Amino acid sequence: MRLICLIEKEFKQMMRNIILPVVFVLLPVALMNLVPRVATQEVKNLRISVVDNDRSPASRRIVERLAASTYFTLNDYSSSYREAEQYLKSGESDFIVEIAPHYERDMVRGEGGDILISANAVNGVKAGLGQVYLQQIINSSLNTERSTPNSPHSTLLTQHSTPNTRFLFNPHLDYKLYMVPAIISLLLILTVGFLPALNIVGEKEKGTIEQINVTPIGRFEFIFSKMIPYWCVGIIMLFLAMGAAKGIHGIAPAGGIPAILAVTSLFILVVSCLGFIVSNYSDTIQQAALVMFFFLVIFLLLSGLLTPVTSMPQWAQTITEFNPMRYYIEPMRMVYIKGSDLSELMPYLRRLTLMAAVLWAWAIISYRKSQ
Repeated sequence: MRLICLIEKEFKQMMRNIILPVVFVLLPVALMNLVPRVATQEVKNLRISVVDNDRSPASRRIVERLAASTYFTLNDYSSSYREAEQYLKSGESDFIVEIAPHYERDMVRGEGGDILISANAVNGVKAGLGQVYLQQIINSSLNTERSTPNSPHSTLLTQHSTPNTRFLFNPHLDYKLYMVPAIISLLLILTVGFLPALNIVGEKEKGTIEQINVTPIGRFEFIFSKMIPYWCVGIIMLFLAMGAAKGIHGIAPAGGIPAILAVTSLFILVVSCLGFIVSNYSDTIQQAALVMFFFLVIFLLLSGLLTPVTSMPQWAQTITEFNPMRYYIEPMRMVYIKGSDLSELMPYLRRLTLMAAVLWAWAIISYRKSQ
């Protein structure tokens, strides 16, 4: 009965703040609408200048394919490389595609036509991906001509072998499908991680914690009563975020909801306990917020949200072993993209369970009734 009264108190205290219910509804929709569109590694609308020194049907077909691509915009049709280079230096173009003289003739003879790609590499990622896209379009144009019976290049079909590629799990290479599960983890940390960190220390500043300290309420009851409301809020925001992802981007998990609920429940417990630990050791709201912001930055950088963990230095990969955000994002991507079930998520569930047990015990022990 005493525990139920404490939980009811926490819910009433949470709903008394008129801003929080609005944030709980608007934040999932805002993050799901904005972040997948902005935090993307896809490169589009690249501007190219074309220098066609051959002006043959083969070179024109390559230019037409480049202009028709959704990744490129034909910015300029220059008469010389020097002219196109001025557009590159001024920033009006990102790439120069120069087709060598006698390109079609060399292709028919089997000597291979020369095409020069010059990239503005100030942004190395943009230049690297754009160069790959350009090569894929040019190779696709050549393969089409080789496989056309009436094409003068069809005689070269036996001289070249092009591998076929299958994209599993994400056949359309949609980066939003990769980002949505990671955004859910960010959403949960911003709410069920930050708010508990401000909860107990807020009561310290108001002086209401003294009224609880003189009651026979134990540490376990106190922390548990504060945990339940945030756990409920986290589950509600999970479903709001999943609904927003489905409604805005048409993205739904390929796996089952039970797997998502299992890993999310443990993750909420981990980040909420971390918030309570920070709140127990903090004397002011500003101090708690600063410490949680430090953890948030570290978690984001070492979670694999934007950068694959395998691409990090070895020392950073070692640190990620203690990052709960990593062990939430990876299984969520498995469920969303691959359709994984609970049996495939067991290594992640075990790790999150261990973290939750340690942090739960720490949150209870660190709470002192003599504040």
